[in-house]
Amino acid sequence: MTFGERLRQLRTEKGLTQKQLAVETGTSERGIQNYEMGIRNPAFDALLSLADYFDVSLDYLCGRSDVRERR
Repeated sequence: MTFGERLRQLRTEKGLTQKQLAVETGTSERGIQNYEMGIRNPAFDALLSLADYFDVSLDYLCGRSDVRERR
């Protein structure tokens, strides 16, 4: 699963719109759209913010692991 697919999955599981997620994580709605469509990858600080918000590991968020829990 790609980063964009994983992000969309996590966002929809929480019932959030792209705009709501952007507000919650301090990013832009356009940024969230671009991440989900695979147009752009987030900067390091945005990636950490998203992982913290969803309480998942960076490997899970980036699609490198299917284990959600942080170690």
